[in-house]
Amino acid sequence: MADYLVIVESPAKATTIKKILGSKYKIEASMGHIRDLPKSQLGVDVENNFEPKYINIRGKAELIKKLKKEAQSATKVYLATDPDREGEAIAWHLAYILGIDENSDCRITFNEITKNGIQTAIKEPRKLDKNLIDAQQARRVLDRIVGYKISPLLWKKVKKGLSAGRVQSVAVRIIVDRENEIENFKSEEYWSLDAKVKEMKNRKNFNIRLIDYKGKKIEISSEEQMKQVTSELEDETYVVKTIKSGEKKRTPAPPFTTSTLQQEASRKLGFTTKRTMSVAQGLYEDGLITYMRTDSTRISEEARAMAKEQIVSQYGKEYYENRYYKTKKDAQDAHEAIRPTYIDRLPEEIKEKYTSDQYKLYKLIYERFIASQMASAVYDTMAVDVEAGEYTFRANGSKIKFAGFMKVYVEGNDENLEEKDVILPELKEGEKLQLMELLPEQHFTEPPARYTEASLVKALEERGIGRPSTYAPTISTILDRHYIEREKKTLVPTELGKIVDHLLRENFKDIVDVKFTAQMEEKLDEVGEGDIEWKKVISDFYGPFEKNLEEVEEKIGKVELKDEVTDVPCEKCGRMMVIKIGRYGKFMACPGFPECRNIKPIVQKLDVKCPKCGGDILIKRSKRGKKYYICENNPASCDFIAWNGPDKNGVIKAAVITKDEDEKKTTTKKETKKKSTTKKKASTTKKRTAAKSKKE
Repeated sequence: MADYLVIVESPAKATTIKKILGSKYKIEASMGHIRDLPKSQLGVDVENNFEPKYINIRGKAELIKKLKKEAQSATKVYLATDPDREGEAIAWHLAYILGIDENSDCRITFNEITKNGIQTAIKEPRKLDKNLIDAQQARRVLDRIVGYKISPLLWKKVKKGLSAGRVQSVAVRIIVDRENEIENFKSEEYWSLDAKVKEMKNRKNFNIRLIDYKGKKIEISSEEQMKQVTSELEDETYVVKTIKSGEKKRTPAPPFTTSTLQQEASRKLGFTTKRTMSVAQGLYEDGLITYMRTDSTRISEEARAMAKEQIVSQYGKEYYENRYYKTKKDAQDAHEAIRPTYIDRLPEEIKEKYTSDQYKLYKLIYERFIASQMASAVYDTMAVDVEAGEYTFRANGSKIKFAGFMKVYVEGNDENLEEKDVILPELKEGEKLQLMELLPEQHFTEPPARYTEASLVKALEERGIGRPSTYAPTISTILDRHYIEREKKTLVPTELGKIVDHLLRENFKDIVDVKFTAQMEEKLDEVGEGDIEWKKVISDFYGPFEKNLEEVEEKIGKVELKDEVTDVPCEKCGRMMVIKIGRYGKFMACPGFPECRNIKPIVQKLDVKCPKCGGDILIKRSKRGKKYYICENNPASCDFIAWNGPDKNGVIKAAVITKDEDEKKTTTKKETKKKSTTKKKASTTKKRTAAKSKKE
C-alpha cells in the first residue's frame, strides 16, 4: 500500500510521473473535471448572490468512489492538477469531494514533468490558491450566464443548435468586420517602374526602382502618366549618385507562448489551433516540453545554462548570446515559455517513438528555443541611388555575413515570404550605367487578407480577448456552429454567422464589443490577483445584461434564414436543391420537404488533377471524420486515393495509398491486433494455470 496519493488530470501524465516517484507514491488521474455546473439548467442562483450549483459529472461515480478509497488509505494526498486557473479549480473540487481541508498543504504544481520538477514540487506543497479558484469561477459563471441566457433566444428567433459566448461572439465579429472590409474595398490603380541597367566594368545587369522625382516621392496612377515618365527616361544618362554600405542585424524571436506556438504551427506545419494544443498536451504529459498554456517568454536559469552548453558545443562560442525577453504587460507570468524540458533530447531522437505530429511540433519548439538563445544574424547591406535627369532610382542589396540563430531556425510570416540575398555588383560614385530596358508594371491595391487561424489568434491576443487556454476552443466552437468556414487556410463568415453577428450587434452591444470584452478579461485577471471580489464582477455585469435581455426578447421577431439555391435539380421531383447545414456540415436537400425527402452530399473538388488519370480529385471524409482525397473515376477506372493533400506546388504525390496498399495495411493491422490478443490470452491462461497450481 502506498503512503502517498498524487492526483493528476490525465492517465498519460500519471504514467510519466509514476516513473519518477517511487513505490511509496500511488498516482491516479481525475480525467479532468469531476464537478461542474449542470448541463440541463443555468446552475447559477442569480437570486442568491450568483452562487454556483455544482454537481458531480455524470459517468464519474466509479472514479470518485475509487479516488475516495485511495485517499482514505493514504497518509497524505497531493493534488497535482495543471498549474493554471482551471487546474486550481479542479484541485479545489477534488479537495471538496475527498474531504481534504483546502487550507492544508495539499496542492503541488510543476511547470515541467522532470525528476527535478516533480521532486521540488513534492517538497514544497502549498494551500489551494483561492484567488485563482475565484478567477476560474468568475469566468465559468460569466460564460454560463451569457451562453445560457442568449443561446435560447437565438434558438427561438433564428434556429435550433445556435450559441452565443463572451469570447466566441467577439471572434465572429472580428471575422465579419474583415469580410465587410473586403466586400467594401475599392481597388485603385498604381504603377511601379524598374529599370534594368548594366555596369560597364564587368558587364553585369541589375535592377533599380524609381522612387523620386525632383526630390519628392513619385506616385504614378495611370498608364498615360507612366508613358510620359518612360518617354522622358529613355534618353537620360544614368549615373551612380551615392553608395551606402552598412551592416544590419536580425535578432531571433523569443521562445514560444501558447499564442505564438499556435500561430507558427499554423504557418509552418499547417496545424489547426485545436490540433496544435492536442499534440502539445501529449508532449507535456510525456515530459518532453514545459506547460503549454502560458503567455510568458521567461525561461529558467537552469534551462538557459543547458541551452548555452548545447549551442557552444554544437555551433561554437560565437553563436551563443544570453538573451532575456520582455513579457508583455498583462501576461500571466506564473509559468515559463514553452520549451523542451531536456535540451540534450534532440528531435531526431524521439522521431521513431512518437507520432509524426508530435515529432514535428517538438522539433518546432526545440529549434525555436535554441535559436532564442543564439547570436543575431548579421547582413552586409548596400543602398545605391542612381540619378537619371530629375528622377532618382534605388537598388538595395544584402548578403548574410554571419548566420547566427538562422543556422537553426527562422520565424515564419503570414505572407510566406522568404528573405533572399540580393547581390549588387561593385560600383563607384559617379559611374555611368547603361540602360538596357524600362520595366513598367501595373498594380491594383488589394483588400486586407482574410483571417487565418494564426492571424485570428494574433488579433485576439493583441486586443486582449480571451487567454491562452481559450483560443483553440473558441475557434473550434465557431467552426462547429457553422458561423465561419475554412476556405483553404482562411476563415470566412457564413450567412448564418453574419445573421447571428448582426442580431447580437443590434441587441447586445456589450457582448460583441471588443473593448468591453477586453476590459472584462482585465477584471477577471484582477480577481486572480485578489484585487476584486468575483461575485461583484458578476453582479456589475448581470444587472444591465438582464434588463437588456428582457427588452430584446419583446422587441425582435423571428429571423428568416434563406437557403442557398443550387443549380442541381432534384432527380425525384425536379425542384432545384438547396444547401442545408446539418450536424456534420453542409449537404444538399430538396426544398419540397416533407413531400420529397431527397438529400445529397456536397462534393468538394481540389484545384489539382489526379496524377494517375488526370481526373478531378474529390475531398471526402472517412467514417471517423478524417479527410482523404480520391479520384472522381475511383473505382471505375482509377484506384488513386491519398490521405495527404497537395504540397506547396499544388501536386499530390506524398502518402499516396492505392486500394491494394490500403487493404494490405488494414490486413497487417488486423493480423497485429489478432497476434496481440492471442498473446494476451496466452499470458492470462498461463497466469491462471500458475495460480491454480500454487493453490493446489
